[in-house]
Amino acid sequence: MRFLSTLASACALVAGVLGAAQQSAEERFLDFHGRIQAASAPIKLSDASYKSITKAPRDYSVAILLTAMNTRFGCQLCQDFQPEWDLLGRSWAKGDKAGESRTLFGTLDFADGRDTFISLGLQTAPVLLFFPPTHGPHAAPSREPVRYDFTSGSPTAEQVHAWLVRHLPGRPHPAVNRPINYLRWASTITLLLGIGTLAVTAGPYVLPILQNRNLWAAGTMIAILLFTSGHMFNHIRKVPYVTGDKNGGINYFASGFQSQLGLETQIVAAIYGLMTFCTIALVTRVPRMENPQSQLVAALAFAAMLFVSNSFLLSVFRIKNSGYPFSLPPFM
Repeated sequence: MRFLSTLASACALVAGVLGAAQQSAEERFLDFHGRIQAASAPIKLSDASYKSITKAPRDYSVAILLTAMNTRFGCQLCQDFQPEWDLLGRSWAKGDKAGESRTLFGTLDFADGRDTFISLGLQTAPVLLFFPPTHGPHAAPSREPVRYDFTSGSPTAEQVHAWLVRHLPGRPHPAVNRPINYLRWASTITLLLGIGTLAVTAGPYVLPILQNRNLWAAGTMIAILLFTSGHMFNHIRKVPYVTGDKNGGINYFASGFQSQLGLETQIVAAIYGLMTFCTIALVTRVPRMENPQSQLVAALAFAAMLFVSNSFLLSVFRIKNSGYPFSLPPFM
């Protein structure tokens, strides 16, 4: 009789355990979902709660961030991504209060889940794992979690949201709602007001300078000299400033049209500038001179500088192209 009573108690206990196991998935989901709603953020997990929330069978999805926020680990990527992860969790919790998406969010720090990190064989952080349902209408063929790729750096909440949406078909996907950054708006408005005040106050003094034709002409000429002398070529190709020759000397000019030196560009720009100055002086300054003798001397002097400068440019061109047949004295 006593044996039958013990057997009945054991059967009742087994039946109770089986019944609890059948309800454990729904109970676990309601428990963790309630905690997420109360915190309005991904819940902090431990080794025990990690095992509980990811335990099979489950008819819900779980997204868990395994991170190492302690400064002694030096995980800068963890520090950068944590605010985005919290923003995604808060947005999802506010948009899915009824739990229609059947998705839970959690965060497991290394300080609270060392055993989990070891069991998963993790050597780096952060690691974002998505656990699909093991049974139900949205069950996945594989029970293995899907891992997010952090190789491109710290993602935004919108990028991770898009990744989760791809793994949650046929379910609600609450959008990411970023809070209004009042400090940024205030800073922008203050900056714009400051610029407007400065423009109104300094406008009468700055506007004549900006409308000065000589200033614009000088700036235009400097830009033309920089670009025609090969400044952009040097900037793109990262050419050396000078090079050495076989005799231990220095080459100021590179041979060939496909190479150029930094000092070569500066010398050519200076010669172009000198020739430009002489031409402008001959056209605008010399005709205004009232003394005929001074006018003649100035015209001859500027013409001589043009001639010598042109002779030097031809000699430089012959260095670049040894087959060029023309030259002018004194640089023959």
